[in-house]
Amino acid sequence: MQTDRLSEVVSQLQAVGMSAYEAKAYVALVAAGEPINGYEVAKRSGVPRSTVYETLAKLVARGAAFEVADGDGRQYLSLPPESLLRRIRDDVESTIDALSEALPSMTKASPVHLVHNLQGRDAVVARALDLIHEADDDVYLSVWSDELGDLEPALVEADARRVDVSALVFGDGDLLPVGHVHRHTFSEPDIVLDRVGCRLLILAVDHTRVLVGGAVGDTMWGLFSEDPAVVLVAIEFIRHDIAFQALVTEIGPDRARELFSTDPTLRHLMTGRSAPRLALS
Repeated sequence: MQTDRLSEVVSQLQAVGMSAYEAKAYVALVAAGEPINGYEVAKRSGVPRSTVYETLAKLVARGAAFEVADGDGRQYLSLPPESLLRRIRDDVESTIDALSEALPSMTKASPVHLVHNLQGRDAVVARALDLIHEADDDVYLSVWSDELGDLEPALVEADARRVDVSALVFGDGDLLPVGHVHRHTFSEPDIVLDRVGCRLLILAVDHTRVLVGGAVGDTMWGLFSEDPAVVLVAIEFIRHDIAFQALVTEIGPDRARELFSTDPTLRHLMTGRSAPRLALS
């Protein structure tokens, strides 16, 4: 087995509860394909000879290996990987089921509305996915196609659970095959980016929680809130954006542009002077 691949497998076994020595010894037993003694395990795995039998005993205790009687001494055989993985999966699922019952009963209602900041694309996307998976009734979403791909599987799954999905998508790319989804077509994407300063992401679920974020290139930030006022503003923002897009579709983009170029109030709003510029440093 290649060194990089071996290190990856050892790390993954550690992630599911084995020590580094246990993981290395188990991999050596699997690679051997036949019973081998502790000396061979140490030689093949890099586990020190002084601790190899203690390590093998731990593998036997957890059921990941078997001690084989042999006239020349103790030998060891691995539990087949398929069986080990099934046992690990069953154990993890059993633990999650137990925690699913225990943890909610320990939750104390917060006396304040939670707000926390998120830094980095991975953190923002992960929190957005959390919210979509937790949605029971509805999802309101304003998103750019750059981020939509990360969220689409969860949105499709939410739609399958009969969660009402309403979304406005900026930029190119395919639309979601779910819910009430519209593409922003009134302004070109580069005009929107110039006016706002970032790819704005707004996600509200069940009228109780909201995530507001922005991205410039690969740099991304976000804010999560349970404050009812923030949730209300976010939902109304998305609803009005979708309603505006529906009106543009009805009267035609040319007529809409004419109105925005001749009406003083609409012309003023198009300058962006009425809203803060959301730029990332």
